[in-house]
Amino acid sequence: MIAEPGQVTLETWEKVYRDDAPLALAEGARAAVEQAAAQVAEAARGTAPVYGVNTGFGKLASRKIAPQDTARLQENLILSHCCGVGAALDPALTRLMMALKLNSLGRGASGVRWEVCALIEGMLARGVVPVVPHQGSVGASGDLAPLAHMAAVMIGRGEAVVGGTRMPGDAALSRAGLKPVVLGPKEGLALINGTQFSTACALAGLFEARRAVENSIVIAALSTDAIMGSTAPLAPEIHDLRGHAGQIRIARRMRALMTGSAIRESHRDGDSRVQDPYCIRCQPQVAGAALDVIEMAARTLETEANAVTDNPLVLTGAGRILSGGNFHAEPVGFAADMLAMALSELGAISQRRVALMVDPTLSFDLPPFLTPDPGLNSGFMIAEVTTAALMSENKHLANPCVTDSTPTSANQEDHVSMAAHGAFRLMRMARNLAVIQGVEALCACAGIEARAPLETSPQLARALARVRAEIPPLGQDRYLAPEIETAADLVLTGALVEAVS
Repeated sequence: MIAEPGQVTLETWEKVYRDDAPLALAEGARAAVEQAAAQVAEAARGTAPVYGVNTGFGKLASRKIAPQDTARLQENLILSHCCGVGAALDPALTRLMMALKLNSLGRGASGVRWEVCALIEGMLARGVVPVVPHQGSVGASGDLAPLAHMAAVMIGRGEAVVGGTRMPGDAALSRAGLKPVVLGPKEGLALINGTQFSTACALAGLFEARRAVENSIVIAALSTDAIMGSTAPLAPEIHDLRGHAGQIRIARRMRALMTGSAIRESHRDGDSRVQDPYCIRCQPQVAGAALDVIEMAARTLETEANAVTDNPLVLTGAGRILSGGNFHAEPVGFAADMLAMALSELGAISQRRVALMVDPTLSFDLPPFLTPDPGLNSGFMIAEVTTAALMSENKHLANPCVTDSTPTSANQEDHVSMAAHGAFRLMRMARNLAVIQGVEALCACAGIEARAPLETSPQLARALARVRAEIPPLGQDRYLAPEIETAADLVLTGALVEAVS
């Protein structure tokens, strides 16, 4: 895919993340990139101190660097900042981080040569994925450690994976027919100073959160039919009177999904229940609020994904190189915290529907724990407990991270965003949520099947059939763990949403 720097859409970023689509800069970006590089080269030859070009870094910014040492300065910067720890970042996230860095450099305000951009393009196109430990960034001054591990491969150091094999950086580039770059003035700093690690993780969390909302619509509709819930709370007049876009959209979609359900029609008149529990009745209000928060985060992240976030910035129009603070990932941190809360709440209401369906005192005559032979069999008893455990874990993970600043770098960097782990946790939360929603789908399908010969709507029947194509009905107790994982995968891949589309 060809990117106009600064104008890349969320849809494009999702293709990079989900489909391993390579990204390349439009050729028209080259002039601006090279103009900024020329300005940095001129500054490096001068005597005036320019941060990161002929000075040290952070608290050492007052230390002047001799012209003959500027190349060594950049290499030392990369190597000294390769201090990441923990498991390697998922390759899809690493590629997304690289593509984000490429887009930022392509804006022509970072002062790198075009060959640096071309090397990132080549690595993306030929499957060179740096090994990037996921811990070590505080989200300012940029995601230094993770990006340093990426940049190390570009200079032939560090480690990368090519074709499924992990090897030294120079060998990885060689196998892909690429050569390491010798960094010029400021280029090392431009590569590691920025929010691309945090933004990549937050974008992935955004994409998973959007999918989770779509799953919640389908699965909540299944659950509503399973417990013979009312569709009256989905009436458009209710939601129009409140006016929230997400709520209106989800109610409308659920109405469409449940149209034609014989189960619903069977209890429209004469039902002794006046109102359903909140987890059924308030699904549009809860999931709709989550959707609205997710879309607020989306707007922030789309802007950030197209931003220049290193330091200093090369202002070619003004002929100046200025130090600033665009590397501070506070916007990403706030967006990540918003997404975390949305993921947590989607799981909380889903888990309550699971608990509702397995409880014979509340589920409107469904068999206890959705097993046809309770007592001898426990059915979905412990699957529900698993959802409770994951719901609780996500609640803890949803605590805000952006408020947890701490001084670093001898107090030069005295306020940081903690956006890196605020964003990284979203992957764990999304997987937890997928398990909760997967178990809800299994319970809802069992509940609908227990209503036979009454049938659900044609659209929801397709979702049920998609589940049953992978997981048979639960009769006698059996080993459930693999089936729960399969159900979670149906959620994560969007298979249930696709089935009803």
